[in-house]
Amino acid sequence: MKKLVYSVFIFLTISLSVAAQSKAKVHYVKLIEGTDIAPNPIEHIDGTSEGKGISVRIYPDISFQTITGIGGAFNEIGGEALMTLSEDQQNEVMKNLFDVSGANFTVCRTAIGASDFGIDAYSYSEVPNDFKMKKFSIERERKSVIPYIKMAYKYNPDMELFASPWSPPGWMKESGLMDRGEEFPEKNVLKDDPKIYKAYALYFSKYVEAYKKEGITVDKIVIQNEQDVSTKYPSCHMPAEQMGEFVINYLRPQFEKDNTSAEIWAGSFRTAKRLDGLEYVSNTSWREAVDGIGVQYMNARQVENMQAIYPDIKFLHTEGNCYGGKNSVDQAFSRFNEVAAFINHGVPNFCYWNMILNEDSASGWDWKQNSLIKIDRQSKTVTYNPDYAAMALFGRFMKPGMKRVASASWYGDTITLADDNNVYLFLKNDSDAVKTFDIWLKDDHAQVVDIPANTISVVEVNYKNN
Repeated sequence: MKKLVYSVFIFLTISLSVAAQSKAKVHYVKLIEGTDIAPNPIEHIDGTSEGKGISVRIYPDISFQTITGIGGAFNEIGGEALMTLSEDQQNEVMKNLFDVSGANFTVCRTAIGASDFGIDAYSYSEVPNDFKMKKFSIERERKSVIPYIKMAYKYNPDMELFASPWSPPGWMKESGLMDRGEEFPEKNVLKDDPKIYKAYALYFSKYVEAYKKEGITVDKIVIQNEQDVSTKYPSCHMPAEQMGEFVINYLRPQFEKDNTSAEIWAGSFRTAKRLDGLEYVSNTSWREAVDGIGVQYMNARQVENMQAIYPDIKFLHTEGNCYGGKNSVDQAFSRFNEVAAFINHGVPNFCYWNMILNEDSASGWDWKQNSLIKIDRQSKTVTYNPDYAAMALFGRFMKPGMKRVASASWYGDTITLADDNNVYLFLKNDSDAVKTFDIWLKDDHAQVVDIPANTISVVEVNYKNN
């Protein structure tokens, strides 16, 4: 009898131990239209459930790209709004974006000169024909953009920063203007002149050096934002051939001469009406002259095509969907599919666009876009939008160094990542009912979990002890 009692005791002890080791955790953000988003929106529950659910089979030993992280973009309008807050409010906002206890943003973007969310068009070289960049100055950005970026370093000193121009200085273009490209698209181009190319290469180098003196490291230069468009806001049409030859003959030599540490990346390429990115990587000389390819608004099939042509390609996601300033829950849910499309096709990061906008959410060219956070400059109030909840969850649990791993399920878009100990299953449940998932680690049953209704969730399961 004692042996039987002892055996039962040992069995229960082992069973409870195994259960404790394999217990899943569910981290989620709830998204319901009309419900306020908290500055710390991530909630947690014990994921254990009963019965059967939607099967997801994860293969931790089959891995793909290494994740570099999640982030967003610094812009002048957002920086100006941030500067209107008290110091304590500023620190709270930036901690919620960059601290490991907040959104944990790690890969972020800034503009070289004015973006569409600059207050108006400006560059660092406003004097025509200043080929030696004697009048080069970043003075304007000391007011808001530079303090904005420096505050991010306070909460994440390891943040990676990449930068791209929306337009060269106006005098370097056929139009003579940074903006209004839609009025004369044939002139919204960089002048085909060696003196201009040399001056523009020097412009990039001086930018990296000027920011370095401010204590800001620009890790990557992406040569031209959306190089296939001509818009009312700053833009420049730069064909793949011109970009490739500019890098080979001017930009790379200038960076080597000046010992400029920033990497040079082609792009950013889209697939709206053209396949310039595919054309660029199809040319061996052009692709070997850069450190990688920047992509945004790109059909996932073309990401695969670029990889098929150039298996050693390195990708950088540069900008997420801007929408139109509605900042709706439906748009936040669709953000899940957008992130999944890039991550699941081999891109190592995802970069949101406007992290912060003011109460108007409008650009200097009077069009509205979404943002993670809205700051009312008069009332000094801070509103966290639905996109913030989604991106905070991604940032917290899609950390640099993780690997994307293989998985199989018939349930729509999912993302599966792994670190040294755990797998992370990213799911969207935009229905009004709880959904149950049956998670397997290859051939071993791991856990049955309930995913709350109206949520984007991450299921965390330990796989070393299963």
